[in-house]
Amino acid sequence: MKTLLHLLLITFFTSEIMVFNFNKNADINKWLITNDDVMGGLSTSKMTLNTEGNGVFSGTVSLDNNGGFAMTRLPVDLMIDDKKSKIVIKLKGDGKMYQFRIKSSKNQRYWYIQTFQTTTSWQTIELPLNSFFPSFRGNKLNKDNFSSNTIKEIAILVGNKKNEAFKLEIEKIVLK
Repeated sequence: MKTLLHLLLITFFTSEIMVFNFNKNADINKWLITNDDVMGGLSTSKMTLNTEGNGVFSGTVSLDNNGGFAMTRLPVDLMIDDKKSKIVIKLKGDGKMYQFRIKSSKNQRYWYIQTFQTTTSWQTIELPLNSFFPSFRGNKLNKDNFSSNTIKEIAILVGNKKNEAFKLEIEKIVLK
Protein backbone atom coordinates (compact mmCIF):
# COMPACT_ATOMS: atom_id res chain seq x y z
CA MET A 1 0.00 0.00 0.00
CA LYS A 2 2.83 2.38 0.89
CA THR A 3 4.50 1.72 -2.47
CA LEU A 4 1.28 2.41 -4.37
CA LEU A 5 0.77 5.70 -2.55
CA HIS A 6 4.40 6.65 -3.19
CA LEU A 7 3.99 5.84 -6.90
CA LEU A 8 0.79 7.88 -7.12
CA LEU A 9 2.46 10.86 -5.45
CA ILE A 10 5.48 10.67 -7.76
CA THR A 11 3.18 10.42 -10.79
CA PHE A 12 1.08 13.36 -9.57
CA PHE A 13 4.03 15.63 -8.92
CA THR A 14 6.06 14.76 -12.01
CA SER A 15 3.29 14.51 -14.56
CA GLU A 16 3.12 16.99 -17.37
CA ILE A 17 0.34 19.43 -18.06
CA MET A 18 -0.81 19.37 -21.66
CA VAL A 19 -0.88 22.95 -22.92
CA PHE A 20 -1.99 21.99 -26.43
CA ASN A 21 -2.00 18.63 -28.15
CA PHE A 22 -2.29 18.93 -31.90
CA ASN A 23 -4.19 16.07 -33.51
CA LYS A 24 -6.75 15.59 -36.28
CA ASN A 25 -9.58 16.64 -33.92
CA ALA A 26 -7.80 19.63 -32.35
CA ASP A 27 -9.68 22.93 -32.38
CA ILE A 28 -7.06 25.22 -33.89
CA ASN A 29 -9.59 28.06 -34.13
CA LYS A 30 -8.50 28.93 -30.58
CA TRP A 31 -5.12 29.96 -32.00
CA LEU A 32 -5.13 33.66 -32.92
CA ILE A 33 -2.92 35.38 -35.48
CA THR A 34 -1.22 38.71 -34.75
CA ASN A 35 1.12 39.90 -37.49
CA ASP A 36 2.91 43.17 -38.08
CA ASP A 37 -0.11 44.39 -40.07
CA VAL A 38 -1.36 45.78 -36.73
CA MET A 39 1.39 48.40 -37.29
CA GLY A 40 1.15 48.68 -41.09
CA GLY A 41 3.42 45.76 -41.99
CA LEU A 42 2.74 43.20 -44.71
CA SER A 43 3.67 39.86 -43.08
CA THR A 44 1.13 37.04 -43.31
CA SER A 45 0.67 33.81 -41.35
CA LYS A 46 -1.81 31.09 -40.52
CA MET A 47 -2.23 28.12 -38.21
CA THR A 48 -3.50 24.94 -39.87
CA LEU A 49 -3.59 21.19 -39.27
CA ASN A 50 -1.75 18.90 -41.68
CA THR A 51 -2.86 15.40 -42.68
CA GLU A 52 -0.91 13.87 -39.76
CA GLY A 53 -2.80 16.11 -37.31
CA ASN A 54 0.14 18.35 -36.46
CA GLY A 55 -0.25 22.09 -36.17
CA VAL A 56 1.49 24.10 -38.86
CA PHE A 57 2.34 27.76 -38.24
CA SER A 58 3.43 29.12 -41.62
CA GLY A 59 3.58 32.26 -43.67
CA THR A 60 5.86 35.01 -44.90
CA VAL A 61 7.64 37.72 -42.94
CA SER A 62 8.01 41.00 -44.81
CA LEU A 63 10.11 43.98 -43.77
CA ASP A 64 8.06 46.30 -46.03
CA ASN A 65 6.19 49.17 -44.33
CA ASN A 66 8.29 48.75 -41.17
CA GLY A 67 7.07 45.18 -40.71
CA GLY A 68 9.02 42.16 -39.65
CA PHE A 69 7.09 39.64 -37.54
CA ALA A 70 4.36 37.02 -37.56
CA MET A 71 2.86 35.52 -34.42
CA THR A 72 0.29 32.94 -33.39
CA ARG A 73 -1.04 33.01 -29.84
CA LEU A 74 -3.33 30.99 -27.61
CA PRO A 75 -5.20 32.10 -24.47
CA VAL A 76 -4.68 29.48 -21.74
CA ASP A 77 -5.37 29.12 -18.03
CA LEU A 78 -2.45 27.22 -16.53
CA MET A 79 -1.62 26.89 -12.86
CA ILE A 80 2.02 26.08 -12.19
CA ASP A 81 3.06 24.11 -9.11
CA ASP A 82 6.57 23.95 -7.70
CA LYS A 83 7.29 20.76 -9.64
CA LYS A 84 6.78 22.36 -13.07
CA SER A 85 9.85 24.13 -14.35
CA LYS A 86 9.80 24.18 -18.16
CA ILE A 87 7.82 24.41 -21.37
CA VAL A 88 8.51 21.47 -23.68
CA ILE A 89 7.62 21.64 -27.39
CA LYS A 90 7.82 18.75 -29.83
CA LEU A 91 8.25 20.27 -33.28
CA LYS A 92 9.84 20.14 -36.69
CA GLY A 93 11.19 23.43 -37.91
CA ASP A 94 12.78 25.01 -40.92
CA GLY A 95 16.19 25.92 -39.52
CA LYS A 96 15.04 29.36 -38.39
CA MET A 97 15.05 31.06 -34.98
CA TYR A 98 11.69 31.55 -33.20
CA GLN A 99 10.49 33.01 -29.92
CA PHE A 100 8.20 31.28 -27.45
CA ARG A 101 6.27 33.82 -25.40
CA ILE A 102 4.20 33.67 -22.23
CA LYS A 103 2.05 36.10 -20.24
CA SER A 104 1.23 35.67 -16.57
CA SER A 105 -1.97 37.76 -16.69
CA LYS A 106 -4.54 38.59 -19.35
CA ASN A 107 -4.02 42.37 -19.23
CA GLN A 108 -0.23 42.24 -19.15
CA ARG A 109 1.15 44.45 -21.94
CA TYR A 110 4.59 42.83 -22.16
CA TRP A 111 5.64 39.24 -22.84
CA TYR A 112 8.14 36.95 -21.22
CA ILE A 113 10.17 35.52 -24.09
CA GLN A 114 12.78 32.93 -24.90
CA THR A 115 14.27 32.16 -28.31
CA PHE A 116 14.89 28.74 -29.76
CA GLN A 117 16.65 27.47 -32.87
CA THR A 118 14.92 24.90 -35.07
CA THR A 119 16.29 22.21 -37.33
CA THR A 120 14.58 20.49 -40.24
CA SER A 121 14.15 17.30 -38.18
CA TRP A 122 11.78 16.49 -35.32
CA GLN A 123 13.16 17.82 -32.06
CA THR A 124 12.11 18.42 -28.47
CA ILE A 125 12.71 21.97 -27.29
CA GLU A 126 12.93 22.53 -23.52
CA LEU A 127 12.56 26.10 -22.26
CA PRO A 128 13.10 26.66 -18.51
CA LEU A 129 10.40 28.95 -17.11
CA ASN A 130 12.90 30.96 -15.06
CA SER A 131 14.82 31.82 -18.25
CA PHE A 132 11.91 33.72 -19.83
CA PHE A 133 12.79 37.41 -19.72
CA PRO A 134 10.37 40.37 -19.95
CA SER A 135 10.23 42.24 -23.26
CA PHE A 136 8.00 44.91 -24.79
CA ARG A 137 8.13 45.63 -28.54
CA GLY A 138 11.57 44.04 -28.87
CA ASN A 139 13.09 45.81 -25.87
CA LYS A 140 14.19 43.93 -22.76
CA LEU A 141 12.56 45.39 -19.66
CA ASN A 142 14.23 46.09 -16.34
CA LYS A 143 12.11 43.49 -14.53
CA ASP A 144 12.74 40.05 -13.10
CA ASN A 145 12.47 36.92 -15.23
CA PHE A 146 9.24 34.93 -15.17
CA SER A 147 8.36 33.62 -11.69
CA SER A 148 4.55 33.53 -11.66
CA ASN A 149 2.40 30.55 -10.78
CA THR A 150 0.05 31.20 -13.73
CA ILE A 151 0.28 31.40 -17.50
CA LYS A 152 -2.64 33.11 -19.24
CA GLU A 153 -1.37 33.23 -22.82
CA ILE A 154 1.30 31.58 -24.95
CA ALA A 155 2.61 32.59 -28.36
CA ILE A 156 5.12 31.68 -31.04
CA LEU A 157 6.73 34.52 -32.98
CA VAL A 158 9.08 34.65 -35.93
CA GLY A 159 10.91 37.88 -36.68
CA ASN A 160 14.49 37.48 -37.82
CA LYS A 161 14.88 40.95 -39.36
CA LYS A 162 14.69 39.66 -42.93
CA ASN A 163 12.16 38.82 -45.62
CA GLU A 164 11.54 35.08 -45.40
CA ALA A 165 8.99 32.31 -45.65
CA PHE A 166 8.65 30.11 -42.56
CA LYS A 167 7.02 26.85 -41.53
CA LEU A 168 6.91 25.32 -38.07
CA GLU A 169 5.20 21.95 -37.54
CA ILE A 170 4.13 21.30 -33.95
CA GLU A 171 3.00 18.04 -32.35
CA LYS A 172 2.46 19.20 -28.76
CA ILE A 173 3.28 21.78 -26.11
CA VAL A 174 3.48 20.68 -22.48
CA LEU A 175 4.40 22.12 -19.11
CA LYS A 176 6.75 19.85 -17.13
